[in-house]
Amino acid sequence: AEREMKQGFKFSPDNSLQLMFEEEFPYTPTSDQLLAVKQIKEEMETSHPMDRLLCGDVGYGKTEVAIRAAFKAIADGKQVAILVPTTILAQQHFETIRERFQDYPVSIGLLNRFRTRKQQTETLKELKAGTVDVVVGTHRLLSKDVQYRDLGLLIVDEEQRFGVTHKEKIKQLKANIDVLTLTA
Repeated sequence: AEREMKQGFKFSPDNSLQLMFEEEFPYTPTSDQLLAVKQIKEEMETSHPMDRLLCGDVGYGKTEVAIRAAFKAIADGKQVAILVPTTILAQQHFETIRERFQDYPVSIGLLNRFRTRKQQTETLKELKAGTVDVVVGTHRLLSKDVQYRDLGLLIVDEEQRFGVTHKEKIKQLKANIDVLTLTA
């Protein structure tokens, strides 16, 4: 109810760069993927914070739907955080996103326990300065030292695998930003 009353960021309609990015998807999207993308974008283009749950079996393209939403946020100068429950999943998402954005000027960061302290410190500094567009990470993203210049979209994968403490921190983080939750 609180989120419904808050003012969020109203994202711009798709531009030609967004359409070009989506056409570069190496697979044919399903009708369900296209419908989900359409609905998510419509909701992102309203002035209320989005709170969307995307359900689908493993391997049915939830990540691509999320990446298209992330691109939309980045195109409007907002940062995107992708929160996942495991280090392995963080690495998988990081690789997928890096591959998908390789032809675009998008900076991608990774925060998990496999990153050295120096790498994490550098990513945190870049997040705060706004030079990292997308950050993928585990519960490390919920730490007090993580600060964003202009977070616009939070993507949470497998929220059911986070504990009560983490869910409370997620709730604080998503006060007035768009949120897309992915689950199988």
